[in-house]
Amino acid sequence: MKSIFAFLFFFSVFNLLAQVDKSYEPGLKSEIKGFAGSKENMQNIQPLLDALKPGDTLKLKPGFYYGPGHIKTPNVTIDGQGHATISGRNLRSVLYIEAPKVTIQNCHLIESGDSPDRIDCAIKVTKANEFQIINNKIEETLFGIDVFWSDGGLIKYNDITSISRKPKGLKGDAIRFWYSKHNLVQENYWHLVRDMVVWYSSNNQFIGNRGKGNRYSLHFMYAHKNQISHNHFSNSSVGVFLMYSEETIMNNNLIEGIQGVTGMCLGMKETSSNQIIDNKFLYSARGIYIDVSPFVPWKTNTYSGNEIAFCNTAVEFLKDQEGNVFSENMFHDNLTQVFIQGGGTANRNKWINNYWGDYAGFDKDGDNIGDFPHRIYEYHARLWRFNKDIKYFYGTPILSILDYLEKLAPFSQPQFVLKDPKPIFNLEEFKKKRRKSWTVPVKKTIKK
Repeated sequence: MKSIFAFLFFFSVFNLLAQVDKSYEPGLKSEIKGFAGSKENMQNIQPLLDALKPGDTLKLKPGFYYGPGHIKTPNVTIDGQGHATISGRNLRSVLYIEAPKVTIQNCHLIESGDSPDRIDCAIKVTKANEFQIINNKIEETLFGIDVFWSDGGLIKYNDITSISRKPKGLKGDAIRFWYSKHNLVQENYWHLVRDMVVWYSSNNQFIGNRGKGNRYSLHFMYAHKNQISHNHFSNSSVGVFLMYSEETIMNNNLIEGIQGVTGMCLGMKETSSNQIIDNKFLYSARGIYIDVSPFVPWKTNTYSGNEIAFCNTAVEFLKDQEGNVFSENMFHDNLTQVFIQGGGTANRNKWINNYWGDYAGFDKDGDNIGDFPHRIYEYHARLWRFNKDIKYFYGTPILSILDYLEKLAPFSQPQFVLKDPKPIFNLEEFKKKRRKSWTVPVKKTIKK
């Protein structure tokens, strides 16, 4: 009984420590109730939009409106005041922004069409710069917000989900960027959607958002120089995936509970010159998955100050890769610290001053650096290279005993994985020192 209470105490304390920055409050800033009355007296929103002049604000009265609605007048605001519901009547997208400096706020947006080819969504932004989409509740639409060739926009405080009846793979994306730059996505909550995707779009910021129960919480394709900071992603198939995308700054994010066959907190595919700093990757199948990254041989990916804990595998490489720098990271309570799918070594990457929970050494001079290097060898993990079904017994007592016996008296030559010449000895001392001394290099947040 005492052990149970001890475990519950540890678990609760650890979750408190793992919480993301509380200065960000993702989701609706003010309540959106929508219109609860009858749809019999619904009103066409298009005449109201056509009557707008630049600088006007359309304050919708409580009621049920229907679209699709096209906004072609620049510098206007549509304010649902929390009590207006706008439906796409399951036909196409609900609202189209086709002019610059348009603001949509405090609206309840529902019932888009369900065509993935048309990208039916709640709000479609097309070649319309400096848009603002603030504090809207989006539900029962295929996609949430589609941003096409539009720059300098703000998407903030929105609650976004997809069509509830569809399975996850057939739902739409919460937000989709295509060839769009210098946009700020801040403090939104997307849940039970397919993905949140960024295509061919650079210099965007994703700050303080919450994603839960999705497929990809955040997926980049050919998208460079973006910033991902202070987000919390959980219970998805993939946390963040960088594919063919360079010069990303990813810092101070909490990603947890990413399980399943493809589960990974962070995926890296053919991507270079990224900075992955001070993130927490917890309770997941994989912490970091690396596939031919860095892709450019003379470039480097930097991983520093990240805590990877309670994962099946902390860092998994597709092959014998080089060009990554791992420094001052914290690896503890993982079943496997580092694994290379195709065999070989991870030692062609640089590993220095990391904390390893399984380090068996001393610190006689008290400098919090282990007196001798930390070396990782692969013992029983080699078994599932020959038979993947053996991984079913991953973490069982029998494999733990086999691993111990191999270390005690190897009956075959173990595979050398990596060496950290200066491992951190005491985790708590290291955390205190890093919090005081380290400043994360981040871009300046766009002000709106």
